[in-house]
Formats: sequence, C-alpha cells, structure tokens
Amino acid sequence: MLMSECFIDVSERELLADLHIKLIPFLDYLSVAPQKGVYGDVQRVKILYNKKDSALIQMADGNQSQLAMNHLNGQKMYGKIIRVTLSKHQTVQLPREGLDDQGLTKDFGNSPLHRFKKPGSKNFQNIFPPSATLHLSNIPPSVAEEDLRTLFANTGGTVKAFKFFQRDHKMALLQMATVEEAIQALIDLHNYNLGENHHLRVSFSKSTI
Repeated sequence: MLMSECFIDVSERELLADLHIKLIPFLDYLSVAPQKGVYGDVQRVKILYNKKDSALIQMADGNQSQLAMNHLNGQKMYGKIIRVTLSKHQTVQLPREGLDDQGLTKDFGNSPLHRFKKPGSKNFQNIFPPSATLHLSNIPPSVAEEDLRTLFANTGGTVKAFKFFQRDHKMALLQMATVEEAIQALIDLHNYNLGENHHLRVSFSKSTI
C-alpha cells in the first residue's frame, strides 16, 4: 500500500529540524518548532500558502541543515513519509510590516529553547539518527520508572523497555515499539515540565536496551 508523502522544500540554511508539520494544525507546529530542533536550531519557519503540507525552514547554519536532511529525509510520521530537500532560497523572508500572512511565517531566532546556541555544548556530541530508543535526562529524584513509562505511553505508542543509568538516575534509556513512535514521543515530551524545576530532555540514543 503506497503512502502519501509530505514534501518539505528547504535550502542549505533552510532545513527541517522537526517532524511535526503536516498532520496537525500548522500553527501548533509553529508553536513547538524551536524546542524540538534535534539536529539544529530552527530560526524561521514558513508554511507555503498554496501547499500547506510543505514548508521552508531556516536553520542556524549549513552544517545543521545537512545534519537534518541526512537524518530526517525519508522518516515516517503519522504514516506519512517526510521528504527533505535543498531549496533555491537562502533565507526565509518575514512578511512585510502590515501584511497579514495568516500566521504562516514565524521567527524563532531568539528562542531560549535552542539546543546548540552555546559553543561547545554537549548536545553537539550527542547527535544520532532517529531510533526507537530515546535518551532521557534531567529527571528529578521524585519521578519513578512507572511515571515515565506512563508519560511516554500517553503519546500513543508502546513502551518496550526502560532502564535508569546505574550511576545517575537523572538519566535513562526508554525504548518505544517503533522509530515512528519514538519520534512522536520526542516531539511531545522534550522540555516537558516534570516539576521541581526540571524540564525533561529527550534525544535519540545510539544505545539499545
């Protein structure tokens, strides 16, 4: 059975850093894009007016764009295949002052949720392709394994395995049933407020359980 495809038109500086685009309202996507940038810091997003299943996404630099394209092109989300290609455009233009573009363009340049803003950040060392196993960190002491299993199951997937790090219960590995489910869980739960001033950090893991 053939699956329909979502094409995302992007350039060397405009590339997908998130998967939440076609099958939810685009304004919801615009609201969460900066905190879900696994492969780079999303600067601007423009949903195409006449093709709302496509977008131009501007990243901080070309390296981040290339990472996103390499890792995300061809991934599956909500049964759709995400397509990421280079664009002829070099930047995403903001709408002219006074022009209503129906909320199709948003600027995330000053977002406090960017993962790669600090030079030398450890996030640069932990960039891996999408996988069914997720790395969780910044877990407060009061949150138990069952709490996290329930939280991730509520994203609509099946939690297959879970393991706290032996020496540091602030971190854990959690395995979903499929890569698609893991992608959805990351989108939904990265930066999730666990209480005690702890926001959950979620990324793809190179390890398995």
